[in-house]
Amino acid sequence: MEKAEVQDKGGDSVLPPPPPCIPPNVKPEKMEIAKRSAIIRPGFGSNGRRIQLLTNHFKVNMNAPDGVFFQYSVSITYEDKRPVEGKGIGRKVIDKLYQTYCSELAGKNFVYDGEKSLYTVGPLPQNNFEFTVVLEDSSLRRNGSPGLNGSPSEADRKRSKRSYQSKTFNVEINFATKIPLKSIASAIKGNEVGSTQDALRVLDIILRQQAANSGCLLVRQSFFHDDVRNLTSVGGGVSGCRGFHSSFRTTQSGLSLNMDVSTTMILTPGPVIDFLTANQNVRDNRQIDWAKAKKMLKNIRIKTRHSNMEFKITGLSEKPCNQQFFTLKVKNGDGANGEDQTMEVTVYDYFTQHRKMELTYSAYMPCLDVGKSKRHNYLPLELCSLVSLQRYTKALSSMQRSSLVERSRQKPQERIQVVTDAVKNYRYDEDPVLASCGIFIEKKLTAVDGRVLDAPTLKVGNNEDCVPRNGRWNFNHKRLLNPTRIDRWVVVNFSARCDMSHLSRELINCGRNKGIHIERPYTLIEEDPQWRRAGPVARVEKMFEQIRAKLPGPPQFLLCVLPERKNSDIYGPWKRKNLHEMGIVTQCISPTKINDQYLTNVLLKINSKLGGTNSLLAIEHSPCIPFIKDTPTMILGMDVSHGSPGRSDVPSIAAVVGSRSWPLISRYRAAVRTQSPKVEMIDSLYKPLANGDDDGIMRELLTDFYQSSQSRKPEQIIIFRDGVSESQFNQVLNIELEQVIKAFQHLGETWLPKFTVIVAQKNHHTKIFQAGAPENVPPGTVVDTKVVHPRNYDFYMCAQAGMIGTSRPAHYHVLLDEIGFTADDLQSLVHSLSYVYQRSTTAISVVAPVCYAHLAAQQMGQFIKFEDFSDTSSGHGGVTSAGSISVPELPRLHKGVQSSMFFC
Repeated sequence: MEKAEVQDKGGDSVLPPPPPCIPPNVKPEKMEIAKRSAIIRPGFGSNGRRIQLLTNHFKVNMNAPDGVFFQYSVSITYEDKRPVEGKGIGRKVIDKLYQTYCSELAGKNFVYDGEKSLYTVGPLPQNNFEFTVVLEDSSLRRNGSPGLNGSPSEADRKRSKRSYQSKTFNVEINFATKIPLKSIASAIKGNEVGSTQDALRVLDIILRQQAANSGCLLVRQSFFHDDVRNLTSVGGGVSGCRGFHSSFRTTQSGLSLNMDVSTTMILTPGPVIDFLTANQNVRDNRQIDWAKAKKMLKNIRIKTRHSNMEFKITGLSEKPCNQQFFTLKVKNGDGANGEDQTMEVTVYDYFTQHRKMELTYSAYMPCLDVGKSKRHNYLPLELCSLVSLQRYTKALSSMQRSSLVERSRQKPQERIQVVTDAVKNYRYDEDPVLASCGIFIEKKLTAVDGRVLDAPTLKVGNNEDCVPRNGRWNFNHKRLLNPTRIDRWVVVNFSARCDMSHLSRELINCGRNKGIHIERPYTLIEEDPQWRRAGPVARVEKMFEQIRAKLPGPPQFLLCVLPERKNSDIYGPWKRKNLHEMGIVTQCISPTKINDQYLTNVLLKINSKLGGTNSLLAIEHSPCIPFIKDTPTMILGMDVSHGSPGRSDVPSIAAVVGSRSWPLISRYRAAVRTQSPKVEMIDSLYKPLANGDDDGIMRELLTDFYQSSQSRKPEQIIIFRDGVSESQFNQVLNIELEQVIKAFQHLGETWLPKFTVIVAQKNHHTKIFQAGAPENVPPGTVVDTKVVHPRNYDFYMCAQAGMIGTSRPAHYHVLLDEIGFTADDLQSLVHSLSYVYQRSTTAISVVAPVCYAHLAAQQMGQFIKFEDFSDTSSGHGGVTSAGSISVPELPRLHKGVQSSMFFC
């Protein structure tokens, strides 16, 4: 999930301190010496049909590889030595410094990161400087809280004086270190050079500075221009803003610029009233909930129509505009000797009579307060509009997400055109600092050779072979491989419009065709209408009272019909009741159209949850999977799900799924725990207790593997880790893997299994296109040359069929391979694991264990009610330090379902 960022007032986005990646229970000294590091690429794959491809990497030529970046630390303080804390002021101060003292700096161009570092190519005339910089107050005011104290008239009288006020800053620049450009050339040759990332970071900062100078919103290495043509409304007063990601990367074929289309969410600019009606989804201004509006508007920046000035909203007035009085100071008589008099006047009268401005609807609405707590400054609503490029960091609703996907997708050819045009139009290599590095960027996409792997054959019912075509297959006229039997089950309906008798009949008929024997439901239970308006927990309890009253014992399975397809508030309490308290397998549905395709998809989930198997890989059925068929092998999928970026008080959910019933690789069990917010490293893989027991995730999964695999212990463990960045790879190897080893040793073993550790990344910006064809790349496409890492072992794979938009390949990084797979065997295994996902009849974009871990975290995360956690006002600020709240323990699964694939 994307990390939160704090946006400064000038459109720049300043990175907060990185979230703590090291779990609280790991002692810091363990991180001093990295015991393991990512392995070097042992070779390349050769299997598959050759295919010519293009990637959105643009070759970069460096004609001055011996150049050196000089890094200087920057300290900016006020005259009284107070440090400058306002975000965005730094760039204005440094820009003014360059204009004022260019000759003292020998006219040397530099790049500033917006915070505390400045870089030049070659040294400045001296190592240490002290400068005094004077900024006009008007240039500061656009970037901060307006600070207009007192009444509007007082502000008017002071405006002319204020334009002559200014602020003085002291700037110290001190030499810090040298960063040689040749480290990049050395890294491209496959050498491990410590300063390579520093050099690349400087090149990326140059791109950020260029974008900042153009007035863009900066989000890490993505840049967004203030252009209404780039906006796509997704509802709720929120818009997707399209921009570009650009970053330099070292690859096997040299230095490249990775350019991609990027989207961030912003508050839709325009009149405040339009924002409020859209945000609350009301048609009439009179329907606005002002308590919600006050919470939402806090800290949003607006611009006034009458003065063209920017302010930050601090609250709302207690009374409507035509009833909200303030004290107006007026001159009595002419000239300088006239004495000030005060009079009480409403905000409405002031603007209509004193300012001669016409106000209509806002007369009866609260005013926006843009003042301080004891010095209010009220503005009528209709004079104010939201400033553009204000980030929205709350989680999107399912409707907003689907709307964003629908409206922002681009076909491959369109994306190729857009990114190529961007590289040509931005003319990065004309930047004076990049030019002094001798950098020239080619304006065409990089051509690469790819390979298309054959889809694995699947086994379905009646021992039939099923060969997927274009990454897809179906169960038309086919039976499931291992169908289950449903004898005692119940259909419950939480006030949805649904004919339960028809639904159950159709489900039984569809099940019969797929080989699942389903008896008639024991009973159909409609929710008592009097409980429809009760809270979700109470509704679930009342439903279970009916179930207990009508059944002689617990059912084998519960089919639950919900009124909303997504985000039903009943879902969490219902899942918790069934999976934690009762141990009953349940499937929630919200059918809009009951047909064979829909019911088949539902039955695939039900069959998997009840212990059945829909299909297996043919090589799994035989079994003859290389490296796995003869040696007990366990496959793990690991994922950590975080709260939305604006929420730093919601616990993160760590989920691990482990394969069971070796030699199968299609059956999994999940173990899920909570941990401190925003902590990415899983801290509960090994969890020793005071009594000497281990309450960790791995003990649970290792024990289950042993019990389900003919009492065999895993001699090989393959770990797929999702959601970590390259900077965290060593922590995966030296924190998480170490915990797995300790859990294994705690079971009394003196030997260790062989480990293969693979990180799966989806959140990256490399895209792959067919050369000379408008379609997406075919499923099974692999790239392991040219645009991959020059030293480490990684490859891109597009296992899925991209039917809409542009396919995003998964990026796999092999950090450790003690098992000793060949490149072909490992890529074949990864490809095969995209075909064992029991919920669907398509190849998925990333290996099934990773998807299962994500599903398990998502579903069990619903067990905890997060509604009472504090919330940031408008989703564009407020990040507290992780670990500052107590983390609620996640309820454990009931023993009746703990080994099931409940997450399917």
